[in-house]
Amino acid sequence: MANEFEGVTPILRVKKLADSIAYYTQKLGFTSKWRSDIFANVCRGKCQLFLSQGDQGAGRAWVWISVEDVDTLFAEYQAAGARLRHPPTNYGWACEMQVEDLDGNILRMGSEPKDEPLGEWLDEQGQVWHPDGHGKWNPAG
Repeated sequence: MANEFEGVTPILRVKKLADSIAYYTQKLGFTSKWRSDIFANVCRGKCQLFLSQGDQGAGRAWVWISVEDVDTLFAEYQAAGARLRHPPTNYGWACEMQVEDLDGNILRMGSEPKDEPLGEWLDEQGQVWHPDGHGKWNPAG
C-alpha cells in the first residue's frame, strides 16, 4: 500500500525575515500567511514557501514554480521592480524565467513551452549556455 505525498514546501534561508517577507509580498505578489520570530510562510495560489532566518539551508537555493502564464507574470514583476534574473525563455520543458530574491535564492517560474526555437540558459554563475540543436548545451564565448 502506497503512502500518498500531499505536496512540498521548499524552505529558503534568508538573512532578514522582515525584509524577505516584504519583498515576497510587495514585489512578487505573495501573501504572508503566518510568521514567528525567525520563520514564516508566504503563498501565492497553490504555491507555498517557508522563509527561515539564518537557519535551515545553506546559501542559495533554486526552486521551480509552475505558473499559468509566464509572460504576464514577467510583465507584473517588471512593473513591481522585482529582481528579474532572466526573461521568459523557451525550452523543451517550459517557457520559464528566473527571479532572484534578496538572498540570492532563484525562483524558476514557467508555463507550457512555446512552439518556437529554444533559447539560451543562464546558470548559477551567470554563464550563458546555448542549445546546439542535438540535445546538448554549450557555454557561450
